Amino acid sequence: MNEVSHSTRDKVFALEAELYKLPQLVIEPVHRFSPGVYSREITIPAGVTLTGEIHKYPQLNILSFGTMQVLTEDGIVEVSAPFSVVSPAGTKRVAHTLTECVWTTILATELTDVAQIENHFIAKSEVEYLTYKKNKCLS
Repeated sequence: MNEVSHSTRDKVFALEAELYKLPQLVIEPVHRFSPGVYSREITIPAGVTLTGEIHKYPQLNILSFGTMQVLTEDGIVEVSAPFSVVSPAGTKRVAHTLTECVWTTILATELTDVAQIENHFIAKSEVEYLTYKKNKCLS
């Protein structure tokens, strides 16, 4: 699969800006570790629209429970568990849950500190991602 386009992320950022004007739901992730593997699992109530972070590297995502509409490389699609997708680098997802859902992101890493994992795998802004991508190409 190809990397998610800059314009797709722009649209997600625009939606995210509007969502931030609404009351925010706090979703506490469950972090799990095994040798060389980290997973971040969230349970999302029905009727919630949410966005994810920009990931610097491809990662595996699994919907293990529920039904949602999610932005994929093929547009917005309705998916039901069990569903899995490998998200390309640069992905910033948006989803709307139709039922309660359990979504897990799986990353290959030996790191066990969540802040270090987030720093390594996630770009906190479009500028950070584009800088990371440019530096990666130069090295």
